[in-house]
Amino acid sequence: MKKWIAFGIAVLVFVPFYSCDQEETVAEPYLVVRFQFDPNQVRLNNLGQPAAVPSGHAAQSPTFNTIGAHYLELAQNANTQLGQGLVVYHAPETNAGGATAIDFNQSKIVAEGAVFLKIPLRTLAQGTYEWVRVSLSYQNYGISVRHAGADYAGTLASFVGYNTYITSHAIGNNFFAVDGNRTQGYWAFALNDFPYSSSGQAPAGATTVPNPLAATSPIPAGSCVVTGKFTAALQITGNETRDIELTLSLSNNNSFEWIEVVSDGKFEPAAGETVVDMGLRGLLPTFEK
Repeated sequence: MKKWIAFGIAVLVFVPFYSCDQEETVAEPYLVVRFQFDPNQVRLNNLGQPAAVPSGHAAQSPTFNTIGAHYLELAQNANTQLGQGLVVYHAPETNAGGATAIDFNQSKIVAEGAVFLKIPLRTLAQGTYEWVRVSLSYQNYGISVRHAGADYAGTLASFVGYNTYITSHAIGNNFFAVDGNRTQGYWAFALNDFPYSSSGQAPAGATTVPNPLAATSPIPAGSCVVTGKFTAALQITGNETRDIELTLSLSNNNSFEWIEVVSDGKFEPAAGETVVDMGLRGLLPTFEK
């Protein structure tokens, strides 16, 4: 019995000293970026003002599957020019199609709520940031299409970046060979349950890109740099011990828009109705620390 008591005392004495010898490890904090979509968020125009669907047009709020972006910037204030803020991310580009373009083969595409970026905070400049600018490049979503009096579910791939180099892309089992650059507004469509697909190009300059800073910090024509303001400024101090979770809420409130031929609010390509605008309708950034 005395031997067992002696052993127990030895363990009690040994364990605390062993624990004290261990170095406490703290996980590195990150900036974690996610997207979400809100069909009830305010529908904005290019100047960041509320906008209704124009007369002679119709629209629907699509159901998002995935989204891609090729540029993310935190701007200090309303006078910070595009590119002069904290550029957090810039995706690969290529000249394979001639002019410089987003390389679709290397684009990062994610579903709603999935992590789009995870960047160590120690690599980001300290500062106070009031605005976010994100250049959207690709959207994949579900829409409803009318044909011969019946409604069908389909999937649209929408390329809204300034210029995108595409070898090929797919919607389900439908493959689209492009092998070249496509400017903002290129789209492809396929029905979900029937062997039908098509593609086209929205008019130049027709894609809405909300920028409430148009008067003080404009964006280039043909780009898709959507701008939004934090409710309270984001501060990066360099002393963070926890992740900063950044959520980019995008308004898909009637963001898929077409010119009506048959005035019924239904998208009917067979009747000659054409896509005119696929731009997301506003950005509301929020964060948690």
